[in-house]
Amino acid sequence: MRATPTAKPAAPPVDARRITARLDAFLKRRPGPVTAMVKDLDTGRTYRYHPRQRLITASTAKVQILMALLLKTPWAKLSDATRHDADIMIRHSDNEAADRLWTRIGGAPGFTKAGRRLGLKHTQGVAGDCLDLYCWGITRTSAEDQIRLMAALDSPRSPLAAADRDQVKRLMTKVIPEQRWGVSAAACAGEETALKNGWLKRVSTKKWAVVSVGLIAGRYAVAVLTEGSAEAHHGIATVEGVARRIMSGFRTC
Repeated sequence: MRATPTAKPAAPPVDARRITARLDAFLKRRPGPVTAMVKDLDTGRTYRYHPRQRLITASTAKVQILMALLLKTPWAKLSDATRHDADIMIRHSDNEAADRLWTRIGGAPGFTKAGRRLGLKHTQGVAGDCLDLYCWGITRTSAEDQIRLMAALDSPRSPLAAADRDQVKRLMTKVIPEQRWGVSAAACAGEETALKNGWLKRVSTKKWAVVSVGLIAGRYAVAVLTEGSAEAHHGIATVEGVARRIMSGFRTC
């Protein structure tokens, strides 16, 4: 008689109160608003911090720009020049390449339309000339929408074809070394992180918005958005501290 297969043990629940207490203590002396979310795409376990907060994307919007481009034209059919722009936009965070692709997807209306197809609810493109990050860089979003975007890179139900999803993730895993900070700080040794970071000094306040979104080990979708840091490196430390504290509530390395 064949033995009944043993079911995998359920993942332990996330202790949201404990994570929130740790984040509150960490952020007590750090200025500015913070919102964050992590979702285990395998189990559905989720943690949200200040989910009603809406902050700007800075250069993390470039992931949505690329996904919007690929919804219009698959990677295999793009010209060499457009592929090059996509490559340097994600891997080097090149702003001029982002401007060109922003125009190619139809600007703010095309960006917003693509976001709706990808399941985003709180993210709308800002119309403008895209000078000095004017439009895509000041797009307001939620941590939850950024998780939806990361999940759309993982799900077979995504409107993006598998080959195009893989291409976006490939570029995000090959971001240049000096830009591999952020949610990658929460990865365990040997875990691959696909990420995109953003950093933008607000003209009105002279303070920095620092953002990081990504996929850790192809399983954990992570988004941390901050504003109000006096220096960019302070914002990076905040993002990394938040990511580590949340991920420690999901698993141990």
